[in-house]
Amino acid sequence: MAGKQGRQWRSMCKGLILGTLLTSCMILLYCLPFQQANSNPPEVPVPYSCAHRPSHLHPKTSTNMSQKNSSQSCSPKVDIMFMKTHKTASSTFLNILFRFGEKHHLQFAFPNSRNDFFYPSLFQRSQVKDYKPGMCFNIICNHMRFNAPEVAKLLPLDTSYITILRDPAELFESSFHYFGRIVPFTWTIPGDDKLTEFLLDPHSYFDPEGFNSFYLKNLLFFDFGLDNTLELENPQVDEGIRFISERFYLVMLVEHFEESLILLKDALCWEMDDLLFFKLNARKGSTVSKLTPELRARALEWNAIDWKLYQHFNQTFWKKVDAYGRQRMAKDVAELRKRNKEMASICIEGGHAVEAGSIQETDMQPWQPIGEKSIMGYNLKKNVDKTHRKLCRKMLMPEIQYLTELGVNLWITKLWGHVRNILNW
Repeated sequence: MAGKQGRQWRSMCKGLILGTLLTSCMILLYCLPFQQANSNPPEVPVPYSCAHRPSHLHPKTSTNMSQKNSSQSCSPKVDIMFMKTHKTASSTFLNILFRFGEKHHLQFAFPNSRNDFFYPSLFQRSQVKDYKPGMCFNIICNHMRFNAPEVAKLLPLDTSYITILRDPAELFESSFHYFGRIVPFTWTIPGDDKLTEFLLDPHSYFDPEGFNSFYLKNLLFFDFGLDNTLELENPQVDEGIRFISERFYLVMLVEHFEESLILLKDALCWEMDDLLFFKLNARKGSTVSKLTPELRARALEWNAIDWKLYQHFNQTFWKKVDAYGRQRMAKDVAELRKRNKEMASICIEGGHAVEAGSIQETDMQPWQPIGEKSIMGYNLKKNVDKTHRKLCRKMLMPEIQYLTELGVNLWITKLWGHVRNILNW
């Protein structure tokens, strides 16, 4: 009996060791950038646009900000750089872009083998799937660490640069929950409430050189390719904010997502149908840490650069809303909400998101953080009429599945996903 128990313990230990090694290798494989085969491709002028004008981009009557009382004809702008920041409802907007791109038969610049451009390395053109110098792309929108010169060499000169920000305290809470388990310095934080413990004394835990540490300090600033460990008084902070202001035409805000979409519609001459959305990758309420006023203040202090960045663009955002017209904005937001509510009644079983365990189709399962299943998803309503069936499925489809449908090879992401599923089992 003792010998049998000994063999069982040895077998368990071997399994744990092998599991740890496999997980470690997969984390490194997924998180570390690959050395690109052609890091400095020759520069070839980018075509004006890949869009077949005017055959399928039909002009529409539009009333823009500067001419509120007179209608004019315009064509949808289709050359778009969306800087997909982390934990900012960006997957919801990505779904909007995917559907818009399919509608107009646009060319996407997609990553290869993963769902991001080898983040956290700075973006390189050679990371684009099947890239060759001089190729024509309309839209780039997957996660990257922004590298303006490389992006500019990929897209037409008149490309519209768009991004989205979120209140840094809420973003930090979300990032801590989602990424905390793959940031090794968090493993030393004692107690069950690691978020609170960290915010009480972040300097005693944070390692700026630590693996994946960027996820937990000024993540927005880091995503834009800037130094997230600068002191707030460093001149490079203001220079970075000015750089973003000059490069990005529209900076949307998560807290005013619908207003952001209306501004986007006006700026790019889109239609209301292009803006329809369901909220993707929402967390179930029981997993969200409610920040007390003290913890919120500490989170903002710890992410002071992101807070300064957010405050700047919050001001510019409301200036754009004022230029658009507050009353006009309220009317259009109400219309968008009405249309989204109608689509929810047509598409979604029960009319709302459900927990991961209640999602019936594997194809509708969202990507989950390590160690738990906190991200909610949807069930497609049965017997949806033919008119709406395809649109409903697209609107509800999680990012990974949609990328696969668009022809992206995600073998590294999917392999890592299998490991995560085992850990979450």
